[in-house]
Amino acid sequence: MIRINRNWFYFFIAGKALLLIFILVSWQPGAGAASDYPAAMEVRYGAHALPIPDSLFFAGERVPLEQFDVYERLDREILVNTYWQSQTLLFFKRANRWFPMMEKILGEEGVPLDFKYLALIESGLMNVVSPAGAAGYWQIMQATGRELGLEVNADIDERYHVEKATRAACRYLKDSKKRFGSWTLAAAAYNMGNGGATRALGNQSVLNYYDLHLNEETSRYVFRILAIKLIMENPARYGFHFGPSDLYQPLSYTTVTVNTTIENLVAFALEHNTNYKELRLHNPWMRTYKLPNASRRNYEIKIPLKTPSGLQADAPGDIPGEEEWLEATSGALEEGDEGNPDQTHTEPETEL
Repeated sequence: MIRINRNWFYFFIAGKALLLIFILVSWQPGAGAASDYPAAMEVRYGAHALPIPDSLFFAGERVPLEQFDVYERLDREILVNTYWQSQTLLFFKRANRWFPMMEKILGEEGVPLDFKYLALIESGLMNVVSPAGAAGYWQIMQATGRELGLEVNADIDERYHVEKATRAACRYLKDSKKRFGSWTLAAAAYNMGNGGATRALGNQSVLNYYDLHLNEETSRYVFRILAIKLIMENPARYGFHFGPSDLYQPLSYTTVTVNTTIENLVAFALEHNTNYKELRLHNPWMRTYKLPNASRRNYEIKIPLKTPSGLQADAPGDIPGEEEWLEATSGALEEGDEGNPDQTHTEPETEL
C-alpha cells in the first residue's frame, strides 16, 4: 500500500482550490453572454452628448444660439472636434508653441484674439497647401499674399513666414471688418472672399452671417472656429487631459540679418553651427537652397539655439516646414534639378 504524506495531500487540494478560484475570477463572458455586454460597455467606453453654453461670443459679437440651426450647427462641430481626439490633441500641442506669438501680433494690429482659432482651423498650424494653392498657417493665396505685401516667388514665399503672414492676415481681416461692420462676417469672408460675402449678403438682403444660406464649407466655417474656441478654452470639460510637458514649446533661436545674396544655404547653415534641415524648419519661407537678394533687402534668418547636450532647446513635435524638410532631405538633387526641394505639397486635413 502506498502511503501519501498528509501535508502534501493538503497542499495539493489547496492548490487545486486556488486554481479554480483564479479561473472563476478571471473568466469573461463570451459571445453567448450578450445580456452582460451593455453593462460592460457602460464601464469601459463612453460617448456622450457634449455641453453647449447658454451664451457664446466670438470677437465680442453674440452668437444667436436661440436659433435652432445655429445651435445644431455648433453642436455638430463640437462633436466632430471633440471625438476626433488625435487631431484636436495635436491642436493643443501646436497652439502652445504658436499662440503666444500670434496673440501678441493680433493685439498690436487691433484684431480680436479669437482670430488665432481661425489660423488653427485653416491649417492645423501646419505649413500645408490647399488644392486651390493657399499656403501657410493662414492659408493665403499667392495673389492675395502679394497684395498684402508678402514676397512670393520660387525662392522666397513669405506666406510661410508665420509672423509676416499673421500681420498680412490681420490687414485682410481689418479691411473685411471695415467693409461689413462685423468681425463674424470678416471671418466668413476670410473663407469665401470679400466679393463672395458681398454678393451673398446682397442676393439674400440680409446683414448678418447667421442669417445667410451658404454652401457647406462656409456654412460650417465660423462654427468650426467657435467649437475649437470652446474646446481649447475648456479642455477638461471636453475630455482632454495633458500636462505642460506634453505640449510643444516655442522654438529657441537667435536671428541673423542679411542684405546680400546667399548662394548656398547649406554652407550658410554650417557656418552658423547648424544644418540645412534645422535652418529650413526655423525658416520655411526659404524655399530652395539659395536666397537671392539683388535688391539688398534685409532678411532676418532664425538660427536655432543649442542646449549643452547638443539638442535643440524646443520640445519635440510637429514643426513648421516638416513636410518640406522631408522632401528636401529625401535624396541628393537629381541632375538637371533647378535646386528646389519642394516638389510636392501636403493638403490640409479634411473635417468630417
